Amino acid sequence: MTGGVRSTFLKILVLGSAAGGGFPQWNCNCGNCAGLRRGTIAASARTQSSIALSENGQDWLLVNASPDILVQLRANPALQPARAVRDSGICAVLLMDAQIDHVTGLLMLRERTAPLPLYATAQVFGDLSDGLPLLRVLGAYCGVERHVLGEGAVTLAPLAETLLAVVALVSKAPPYSPHREAPRPGDNIGLVILNRTNGRRAFYAPGLGVPTDDVARVMGASDVLLVDGTFWSEDEMIVQGLSAKTAAMMGHLPQSGPGGMIELLDRMPAARKILIHINNSNPILREDAPQRALLARHGIEVAWDGMEIDL
Repeated sequence: MTGGVRSTFLKILVLGSAAGGGFPQWNCNCGNCAGLRRGTIAASARTQSSIALSENGQDWLLVNASPDILVQLRANPALQPARAVRDSGICAVLLMDAQIDHVTGLLMLRERTAPLPLYATAQVFGDLSDGLPLLRVLGAYCGVERHVLGEGAVTLAPLAETLLAVVALVSKAPPYSPHREAPRPGDNIGLVILNRTNGRRAFYAPGLGVPTDDVARVMGASDVLLVDGTFWSEDEMIVQGLSAKTAAMMGHLPQSGPGGMIELLDRMPAARKILIHINNSNPILREDAPQRALLARHGIEVAWDGMEIDL
């Protein structure tokens, strides 16, 4: 896609594919992080998860604004079309939740010359107004143009031929939120992305904790799945001495084990099944790991920074 010309494809660009902290994580010396720093494992560094959507290759909807946004923009020049002295391809931002690794990049966009169009649920706007008052801070700079996401499909600029629909997920609100242990619908969402030009559909859910019947139906109707790849096993963080919490306690569905993501994806007819939001502790980060080979046998891909998907 060049010159602002619309193709039949909607481009999904993976800006970051790691979970919070990135890979390697700054203070972690687990086998993966230490091995990557030493160059002794077959793996690639990853920034914190975010994607961008475009119909013309110049105008983009940013989905989540990670703390690594400046690094991601430098790595993806398509998001800087340089049409003026001050310019950006980012036309608007949509938030999947209020997690720190998905929202603090908003502060790096403060030099905009106009208020930033921001799309989120009422629950996310609430957390970003009180528990983590980013919206108040941005109000002293570019300001924010708030758009509350609710039920039903919507078209958001700059995506004239794309329908987006919110799917409430059973997961966790951020640790700083007063609703952490009493999550509400809207604290964490999945996003249905429908290309109206060709009818192809993707489902993006980096924080999928519990696959409800509604979520399973949406996944079953999708051509591309880009879903939670945080942990390989339920006790991964405990076994490695990194945390006392299980995957479920942190709001994530692990890949392995009964009822895990592999079993769920095996039931789905999607042409592409891709894991994103991968924690630094997950063995699938190693390209030669048996866990990575097992994913391949099940037709499951592992997202990487810079990955492009034509929908």
